[in-house]
Amino acid sequence: MESSNASSRRDWLRMSSLAAAGLVLGNASQRAMAAEPGVADPRVGLTAEDVLADLMAGNERFVAGRPESPRRRPEDFGPLAAGQFPEAAIITCSDSRVPPEILFDQGVGDLFVVRVAGNVVGGTGVVVKGSVEYAVAELKVPLVMVLGHSNCGAVKAAVQHIDAKDALPGAINGLVELIKPAVEQVRNQPGDKLANAIRANVELGVERLTELEPILAEAVTQKRVRVVGATYDLATGRVALVS
Repeated sequence: MESSNASSRRDWLRMSSLAAAGLVLGNASQRAMAAEPGVADPRVGLTAEDVLADLMAGNERFVAGRPESPRRRPEDFGPLAAGQFPEAAIITCSDSRVPPEILFDQGVGDLFVVRVAGNVVGGTGVVVKGSVEYAVAELKVPLVMVLGHSNCGAVKAAVQHIDAKDALPGAINGLVELIKPAVEQVRNQPGDKLANAIRANVELGVERLTELEPILAEAVTQKRVRVVGATYDLATGRVALVS
């Protein structure tokens, strides 16, 4: 069930949609003010737990085949042209089968999404880490999620090539090398090697973000941000949290 705070956020965005149609706010400057960062932020009082509950409820709707598909019409984009108020940052794989807005049944402006093959965090330098830090420091998201998925090709390549002396072509090899620590971590665990490595890769991403200085580590310590991990099952559409 969605929290009342999440519902309030949706109500605000619906009001913004009406404003875009000229039914509430009368001119472009007023509409821009409604979407300006720091003004009428619909997330006031929204906790990381509220956001996580909202995302998981959205995934339940998606799995059940009853998505609301909120705020995806052309008129829903205008009110957010001058600013954004995402409720979560999600670092996930570039895989075409893993669209966070769809699988969490969210709309425009709800999610700040960082996509990289293998949902890699460690070793990615300023590109991925800087994007997440921006979401926390500037956009004030209360929740950060590292989202892996079943049958991930990048993790599969790391599993297959962990003991090989061969090199994959181009920069693909460097990317796979970043995932190999996760494969090493679960080398002797029972069960499916690929599934174990996918989970470990998510866990390492969460660990690195939680300890990332100077922005995320402080925000986590002060409980302004929560970092969680999850995996998405391509076959069922279901998202499961990684403890």
